[in-house]
Amino acid sequence: MDEIEFKALREISNNGKLSQRELSKRIGISLGSVNYVLKRLMEKGLIKAMRFKNSQNKLAYIYVLTPKGIEERINQTKVFLKKSYEEYIELRAEIERLTREKTKQ
Repeated sequence: MDEIEFKALREISNNGKLSQRELSKRIGISLGSVNYVLKRLMEKGLIKAMRFKNSQNKLAYIYVLTPKGIEERINQTKVFLKKSYEEYIELRAEIERLTREKTKQ
């Protein structure tokens, strides 16, 4: 799963009633790219689209994470947190090293 798919899953899990246009603004990609990403997520079985009637838009879609999609979002969140923590540890060590070098001068 790439970063854009993860961002789309996160946004959909927060609000499945987002239009594709709103989703494109939130994740920073074109409307056409959103359509492509949503189709990929549906093909992977991570989301499903259901039609519903909306007073503003006569026929709109609501996007829902499937159980597989929920599991994938959890797994990807764990990977992201682990990677972020490792980067934090590396940065902290670098700051400590630079601080020691500065105090020696």
